[in-house]
Amino acid sequence: MYLTQGLKRARQFRGNGRAVIFGERSRTWNEVVDRIARLAGLFRSLGLADGDRVAMLAHSSDRYLEFYYAPLWAGGVMVPLNTRLAVPETVALLEDCTPAILLVDDAFRDQVPDILRGAPCVRHVIWAGEGPAPEGMIDYEAAIAATAPIEDRLRGGNDLACLFYTGGTTGRSKGVMLSHDNLSANSMNAFANMGFNEDTVHLHSGPLFHLAAGSRVYTVTLCAGTHVIIPRFTPEAFLEAIQRHRVNAAVIVPTMATMILALPNLKDYDLSSIESFSYGAAPMPEALVLRVMELLPHARLLQSYGMTELSPVCSTLPHRYHATTGPRAGKLNSAGRATYSAEMRIVDAEDRELPPGEIGEIVVRGPMVMLGYWNQPEQTAEALRGGWMHTGDAGYMDEEGFVFLVDRVKDMIITGGENVYSTEVENAIYKHPSVRECAVIGIPDERWGEAVHAIVVPRAGCEIAPEEVIEHCRTLIAGYKCPRSVEVRSEPLPLSPANKIHKVVLREPYWKGRARRVN
Repeated sequence: MYLTQGLKRARQFRGNGRAVIFGERSRTWNEVVDRIARLAGLFRSLGLADGDRVAMLAHSSDRYLEFYYAPLWAGGVMVPLNTRLAVPETVALLEDCTPAILLVDDAFRDQVPDILRGAPCVRHVIWAGEGPAPEGMIDYEAAIAATAPIEDRLRGGNDLACLFYTGGTTGRSKGVMLSHDNLSANSMNAFANMGFNEDTVHLHSGPLFHLAAGSRVYTVTLCAGTHVIIPRFTPEAFLEAIQRHRVNAAVIVPTMATMILALPNLKDYDLSSIESFSYGAAPMPEALVLRVMELLPHARLLQSYGMTELSPVCSTLPHRYHATTGPRAGKLNSAGRATYSAEMRIVDAEDRELPPGEIGEIVVRGPMVMLGYWNQPEQTAEALRGGWMHTGDAGYMDEEGFVFLVDRVKDMIITGGENVYSTEVENAIYKHPSVRECAVIGIPDERWGEAVHAIVVPRAGCEIAPEEVIEHCRTLIAGYKCPRSVEVRSEPLPLSPANKIHKVVLREPYWKGRARRVN
């Protein structure tokens, strides 16, 4: 398969139908495909050859949607850049993948001179922001209007389509190489689980530089649906977009759900159009899932589990298992079962498969597994040893094939020789009615090696004492798993670029200057 095939299908099925809505702009599929073919023509006129990279540093927009396809139409590779990086980090990524063409918007205009000094590989900067292009940059809209559309280069199959950079908190960032087949396999699995079609109106609220949000671009296009895009997530913008555009499908991460549910005027929004609501990218505590189910009783909920290296989904928990009673109850804490084209196993340190119920590392194989890491053959070989993607996640599988994620391997806390999985403790804490969000980390302890430490943010109008959190946990989990210390904060917890709670930042003050590496 090839990813630009989705554009042709959408144009054939719904040429005059709405393809994308961004703010006050709305375009049809005929218009979007024509613009993509013209933008691809611009890239080729600037010297882009088959396999060359094109990068974008911008917030989500309708132009970002076009960027997902134009480099591919031109025969190249698209590289979305993390908008939260410092300039030296951005430069390092550009020097790694060496694109000659960079697209930027208003938010990153002032970074361009420093980027060009640090990354001389970038020879052309295209202004994808609003208003006239700054001096020295190519105007996106003017160039599209002046450039003739070109024919699709028809690269596909195992050809490299995208480079998504991930990690980098403890070392060099890794460019995850995803092929046309990788991302097409992900879309096929999504269709089987989500039921998308040409009537789908999907809200993209996460950052499109991240595959958790970006993979839905290819899926919604392939089903000839409609993309609704907001530049950055806020609970208000998310809910207003659903209400205004009658969005019927959306995807969130747990921290976004927490922020939405904390809005005092939440019930003022009309969410009746929502039919499909999926969540993932991090474990969703059961208490939080139940609150989402209460908010959207009419919607089909689906949990997705995976990682960028898996394009990104390898398992799902369908709506029918979002049950608290009956024969399908008991699966709500799981990450579901392998998607139709994925194989999943739980293995020990020697890669031997473990029996049901035993905790080990989750490994995956199938057509969604990445090609490898860009320019990092040793890391590729380690991650893909034996033909399986080693996720770095610890979990177990029950006798029906449901996978239960217990922690990142690196997040496991070893206290007094006992393994404590932070997600289990967090699930317990989230059941306290006054808790808005929490994170559990290991901190240094002279006696036990590591101690379980919880950081808690109460709900608006609520107060909670540290000892209350500890006593609450004692009623739900073993004593050795309970927090030995609790910090109560009034401010939201720090988030990673993917809107996950950033445990690296939370752990750093406790482990700084110690021999143990802070992951």
